[in-house]
Amino acid sequence: MTKKGGLMSKKDKTLKRIKTPSRRKFIKAAAATGAVAAVAASNLAAPAVAAERIELAMVTTWPRDFPGLGTGAQRFAKRLTDMSDGRFQVSYFASGERVKAFDSFDEVASGNAQMYHAADYYWVGKDKTWGYFTSVPFGLTYTECNAWIRFGGGQELWDELAENYGLKNFMCGNTGVQMGGWFNKKINSAKDLKGLKMRIPGLGGQVMAKLGASPVTLPGGQIYENLVSGAIDATEWVGPWNDEIMKFHEAAKYYYYPGFHEPGSMLAAGCNKSWLTSLSKSDQLMIECAAAMENDVMMSEYNARNGAALDRLVNDHGVKVMKFSDKIYDAFASGAEEVYEEVMASSDLAARTHKSMVQARKTVGGWLSLADAAYAVQRNRVLGV
Repeated sequence: MTKKGGLMSKKDKTLKRIKTPSRRKFIKAAAATGAVAAVAASNLAAPAVAAERIELAMVTTWPRDFPGLGTGAQRFAKRLTDMSDGRFQVSYFASGERVKAFDSFDEVASGNAQMYHAADYYWVGKDKTWGYFTSVPFGLTYTECNAWIRFGGGQELWDELAENYGLKNFMCGNTGVQMGGWFNKKINSAKDLKGLKMRIPGLGGQVMAKLGASPVTLPGGQIYENLVSGAIDATEWVGPWNDEIMKFHEAAKYYYYPGFHEPGSMLAAGCNKSWLTSLSKSDQLMIECAAAMENDVMMSEYNARNGAALDRLVNDHGVKVMKFSDKIYDAFASGAEEVYEEVMASSDLAARTHKSMVQARKTVGGWLSLADAAYAVQRNRVLGV
């Protein structure tokens, strides 16, 4: 009613005729609308998630769970899955689980698998240039190698080489300066290398051949049995941490340093390029970033563990740590020069890669000799380290 005589105005009558829905009807309508929206959203989201799921097979040259090399590759695979919130589903195959270690390259180049984790110097039989992208005699340390690959033209040369095989490769680990190897006799001069059967791959093996040794290439899982049986007289592998695990001290007591052949052994994540470029730019970058992280983490782990392992080898297992004499090192250098002449003559790409590496060794290495190396010498002298 209105204030004047209880009569309704025309406006009041209009308002009364507009019925508001009951509370029950309103809730039912809202629920129905929400259900429709949820169904629509699920129909849109489900195919998108399914389409983004990326399955890939990764083959490697390492035994499963082998510390450093194997666990680093496995860590890289897991990190790729974690970084993508599970979109990258990596089927990881250790050496021999899908293909033999040295068949990993062809498995990925052919497209049967999408990625490998390996040391690229295993492929020098295909092209000698591959050796530069793991490590070469008197080559680059870890720090020098990173500078060369990222800022000295190394990645571009690596890309040019890999392109010939339908691959695209990234740095994905490093073991640092390696020991000279395990020997069943003392090496007093270069003459003691003649006739020696030694497991040593890459260009380092070719240098040993120049000095009269017989280099052999064996995957990690076969080294111990060949050393124990006497099928080989010596072997190099990695460094104290891995070498202790491999129990080489049971077959050879003379442990020589420093290794001329691998001053900074870079490992690679090799991708089938056609598969890689079919991915989005962000997914390609995710692979590169995961590999770059492993490149750092693996080197950090080796540096953290090698010292303690060396102490155990010496104090618990009676290993004799021996230093190559300057004359033996000079012989290694002479052999390396011969090998490099052959490598550079093998192809234009090999020659350009060698010259690029030498330039990085001169400029980056020259700086580091005044920085890291000079500091470490003085620090250790003062502190008696």
